[in-house]
Amino acid sequence: MNPGPTLFPSAPMTVLSRSASALHVLIGATPREASADAALLVLRVVTGLSLALGHGLGKVPPSPGFVETVGALGFPAPELFAWGATAAELGGGLLLALGLLTRPAATLVAGTMAVVTLAANAGKAFGDLELGLLYGVIALVFAVLGAGRYSLDAALRRRIATSPVTGQP
Repeated sequence: MNPGPTLFPSAPMTVLSRSASALHVLIGATPREASADAALLVLRVVTGLSLALGHGLGKVPPSPGFVETVGALGFPAPELFAWGATAAELGGGLLLALGLLTRPAATLVAGTMAVVTLAANAGKAFGDLELGLLYGVIALVFAVLGAGRYSLDAALRRRIATSPVTGQP
């Protein structure tokens, strides 16, 4: 059985193969190597917990000032929408950190951050926009890519794929 490529192969490498190996290290051999999924894990956990604990938790329950701000944006039933934003930040952030229902949670977070960036902070300096923009773009990446192999989503996919109910091996 071939164990695959090793870090220090016994056969000498040519200059060309060394260059190709270095290029693979720089640009990645495949789009979803284990190291890429490990990076997604770190980004997902840090972003999700920062959003949930740093922004969502402090809005439970939504303060009268936050409800007033939501109403000033033109949303009907501002208290309901304030709770929705709170749920997106707290619940969406926690789901993102866990890698559970990642795509729907990330889509919800991205939508909320679009409102924060484009409506709530409209006309303000970039420094006031950057945090909502950063959370929104990161959430958009997870909405497109998913959570990666180191997530509860991946564990559930593996379990479903081997379930007797699905008829899969």
